[in-house]
Amino acid sequence: MKARPFDVRFEIRLAPPAEGWTRAAYDDIYRGEGIRQLDSFYHWLLQLLDPRPGRRLLDVACGEGALPNLARERYQLEAYGSDLAAAGLRIARSGGSAGFVAGSGETLPFADRSFDYVTCIGSLEHFLDMEAGVRELARVLRPAGTVMILVPNTYSLTNNIYSALKFGRSAIDDQPLQRYLAHAEWVMLLEANGLEVVRTVKYERTPPDNLADLAWYLGHWRDLVRVVAAPLIPTNLATCFVFLCRHSPESHAAQ
Repeated sequence: MKARPFDVRFEIRLAPPAEGWTRAAYDDIYRGEGIRQLDSFYHWLLQLLDPRPGRRLLDVACGEGALPNLARERYQLEAYGSDLAAAGLRIARSGGSAGFVAGSGETLPFADRSFDYVTCIGSLEHFLDMEAGVRELARVLRPAGTVMILVPNTYSLTNNIYSALKFGRSAIDDQPLQRYLAHAEWVMLLEANGLEVVRTVKYERTPPDNLADLAWYLGHWRDLVRVVAAPLIPTNLATCFVFLCRHSPESHAAQ
């Protein structure tokens, strides 16, 4: 039997929608603890992307700019970042780079077909309009380019299922708007909005590749367990999915 299209998404809102509510919330976050992963995580993502030096990369919802700064330093990419939070961009620009611009992921301030690589890491699920966000990722991507998107799984064994077993509720990451979808649901959303998924990689935690990250793991035993257990967890029960995408055949034909 042919699968029928459907739309399932699990949504958590920590504040009522109002004009500018997400921008204000993220400014508050970046004035405080901020949002940043370990360096090993960004190294792992760029290894998956396997970029070629001299190419152009855009990190959408870049926050503090860790990924584009690393892409510029280690891979000699012409790397840019965009984010709606001014406080996050101030941190990103503090290293002296001018490649960071203010803008919503649903209306990117870049011309069509501007980038060889477009990344959106742990952010699409927080967009007010996820479909518009995916279409923008596709719009600014060059015809032979690659989009990398990391998003959370509704049925994560070590996140939502663990939280339900222990606390009787879903995992909440304290961002103003949060959504979860299962693997097939994310694929449908991406492929209905101009992209084609060519590879899926599961994500739990990345092994440390430097002493600072190793020291962090030694002080966070549950995350260390996730690193060790990651090979045993099925993709459909992973914490997150990394989707490597290209333009859909339909969008290629339209160009």
